[in-house]
Amino acid sequence: MEKQAESVAVVIPTYNHARYLGDALDSILAQTIWPTEIIVVDDGSDDNPSEVVAQYPSVFLLQQANLGLAAARNAGAAVAQARFILFLDADDVLSPEAIASGLACMRKNPGAAFVYGAHRRVNEKLEPTGGLRYMDAGTNPYLTLLRCNSIGMHATVMYDREVLMAAGGFDPLLPRCEDYDVYLRLARAHPVYSHSALVADYRWHESNMSQNPLDMLAWVLRVHKRHHPRGRDLAAIRAWREGRRIWRDYYGELAWTHSTGHHGWIARSIGRIKALKAAPTRILRKGVRRVAKATLAAMPEGFAYRIRKAAGRSASPPVGKVRMADLQRIRPISPDFGFDRGTPVDRHYIEGFLAQHSQAIQGRTLEIGDATYCTRFDNGITHQDILHISPDDPNATIIGDLAQDDVLPRDTFDCQVITQTLHLIYDMKSAVQQLHDALRPGGVLLLTVPGITSIDRGEWGDTWYWSLTRTSAARLLGDVFGPENITISVFGNAYSATCFIQGMALEEVEQSFLDVIDPSYPVIIGVRAVRGRA
Repeated sequence: MEKQAESVAVVIPTYNHARYLGDALDSILAQTIWPTEIIVVDDGSDDNPSEVVAQYPSVFLLQQANLGLAAARNAGAAVAQARFILFLDADDVLSPEAIASGLACMRKNPGAAFVYGAHRRVNEKLEPTGGLRYMDAGTNPYLTLLRCNSIGMHATVMYDREVLMAAGGFDPLLPRCEDYDVYLRLARAHPVYSHSALVADYRWHESNMSQNPLDMLAWVLRVHKRHHPRGRDLAAIRAWREGRRIWRDYYGELAWTHSTGHHGWIARSIGRIKALKAAPTRILRKGVRRVAKATLAAMPEGFAYRIRKAAGRSASPPVGKVRMADLQRIRPISPDFGFDRGTPVDRHYIEGFLAQHSQAIQGRTLEIGDATYCTRFDNGITHQDILHISPDDPNATIIGDLAQDDVLPRDTFDCQVITQTLHLIYDMKSAVQQLHDALRPGGVLLLTVPGITSIDRGEWGDTWYWSLTRTSAARLLGDVFGPENITISVFGNAYSATCFIQGMALEEVEQSFLDVIDPSYPVIIGVRAVRGRA
């Protein structure tokens, strides 16, 4: 990690979450850019978080009586000295580039009251349960926030601390939704921006505060009511009214789902009545859809399919009714991955992965063959190296092959961008070890490898040894870098895998379908690996 010109404080309020606190602190110490302050605020816990904090000499512990989450955040912000501040709940964790991505967005947008990024949900063991969750702030972030909480997770937010404190900080009278209240207050008066990089993992477990949907609905509507637009701002009024509906629908439907888990028909009935009262239109429409679905299920398969199709709904055709059309062929549409038609489909995932982690592409960097991606996603490169097998390449700075031992200098690179190369090396583990050793401590490897793919018919076909899965990539990289130092991303679904195998070009496919991730159909595996510090 490195010191930075912009000072950043990370505040962790904790109330009886000491069992998770070590994970949160470890994620802060794993940042690619160091925070200048780490402050833990013990909000009257009974589980001795001080014992955890004592293991981290650089962490400051502030203790107070149990005054609530808002008061704990305010207390941490009051003692902080940094220009920027980020709040991390004790049961959540930051991604390694959380601070770097927040600072990059702040630099790009001077004067912002706050910026935010993406998050994902993880289980108790910090295993991802879905893809990235991100909603752009839009051209008018205040209207976006009136419609819904586009941020979704408070740890993704980096504030200008002085602006936050000048606005009064968090309202200690709010036991819920105090963060949403701050977002709306600041967005109404100041610029707000967003970026799509992963900032934090939101751990879902049995004791999460947000598990009572109707309680959350009551508080979010109370906060939302505070921000009823003044005057004759029709756009704001429309956004506010839409927000009321969206909040009622969201938590009402969630309450209906939760009511099915109640023991006894009386408790279930009361739960459903309350949910129906909260979101009558949404739940009644859902009930009608369930009845229609059950009716269609009782019909002959072919008849039900025709009804769904006539209604414009997607449905699996009955056996014998699949229309192969242009896919009714032995040879693919393109035998060259789609290069002859445009941009190969897998490039959508490769370039998206690199864009997501572009903050790491800085310092002394290495790419294989040429510097196309390093140039495109440059975030402060000071020296560019290119590994090429041919001594005749005028741009090559290192001549050799990753399959050779000791082709790369040790302890040299801040970042390596290695795309679609590893599968061409039979002894992949030795190549990964060499990449690890060539990184400086704290350096980052950004690696992509193929999953579902055709095999090259040209020069690479004779050395195309492997396709990987999430599990094999995790094992391969984890054995060398350590499982705690790698992040695996899977990209693809049945549609994109089919298009890619057929050689269709990115320009001719439905690109909105590509971003729906089904881990059972991995087209590309992306790995971010960090060399640990001894």
